[in-house]
Amino acid sequence: MPRNVTKPRNGLILSAGRSAWFGLKIPALLLALSAPAAAFEPSFTQQISSVTELAAGLDSYAMPVGPWQKATGLPVQRVEGQVSRRAWRLNAPGATLFAVLLPLREQLQAAGWQILFECETRDCGGFDFRFSTEVLPEPDMHVDLNQFRFLSARRGEEALSLLISRSGDAAFVQQVAVGPEALAPLRPGGSDTPPQSEARPAPLPEPVPQGEGDARLAAGLPLVMEDLVFESGSARLRDGDYASLQLLADWLGDGAERRLILVGHTDLSGSLQANITLSKRRAEAVREALIRGYKIAPARLEAEGAGPLAPRSENYSEAGRQKNRRVEAIPAPG
Repeated sequence: MPRNVTKPRNGLILSAGRSAWFGLKIPALLLALSAPAAAFEPSFTQQISSVTELAAGLDSYAMPVGPWQKATGLPVQRVEGQVSRRAWRLNAPGATLFAVLLPLREQLQAAGWQILFECETRDCGGFDFRFSTEVLPEPDMHVDLNQFRFLSARRGEEALSLLISRSGDAAFVQQVAVGPEALAPLRPGGSDTPPQSEARPAPLPEPVPQGEGDARLAAGLPLVMEDLVFESGSARLRDGDYASLQLLADWLGDGAERRLILVGHTDLSGSLQANITLSKRRAEAVREALIRGYKIAPARLEAEGAGPLAPRSENYSEAGRQKNRRVEAIPAPG
């Protein structure tokens, strides 16, 4: 359940829950107050398989401090300073998200951080929370919309948030830290960075054979246009002869009453609204190609965009993301 948030007289947002300071004896408290605060460097109980770090810089961060609500949206505290963004991928077979989060929370509290807000999936606001806050792009950070945890904390002029999710045996941890000074690079020179396999683009799937494609459309099933190639991040369809376009044109030509809804899909990289817009524009590009190149009547074709909302694979690998980036043709009533 999300923690309640209160605002004391000094203007800082603090948790209404029990502070880590309460358990300290007076000598330890005085020592902590006199010693300079060290930047938070999480220590994981799971093995790190990869880590990503964006260059720190003077910036602002809208840090969530409460759950997303339909009436008010996502409550945030805007913090400014040197912003560091990091993401770790951990080997965590069988580990729950709480098992990943708990040691990190205890480390924060032991270092004098005040927990402002903590939540889990539905209590956070689910889908709406995820797409209202800052998330590093795939594959560096993966968020399963059905299981994630979030925590935000503050210590003096410093602010920090943790977002934790998983995919298969991997757990993903994102940290956004803001303070008067930038965090030191995790691995200067990269000499001790965990080895990562070289990224290779996945081969394009083979187009659906004519007979099989006709059978799917005749049965009212969606047909994925596997052979389409768009410019990266664009709705422009590359020039070329596409067997899937010819297949759709032939199917439409066999019955004047036949109609198609073209639906574009994207992977989970980027914002929800941008992906929905891009997916619809790609569907519209396919519609335009059928109208101009194959003389299909415009009234027989509709174009829609689903963005990342109907994936057919995971989103943390290039092969999975490529499968999710597609245009489907769905037979519609005449």
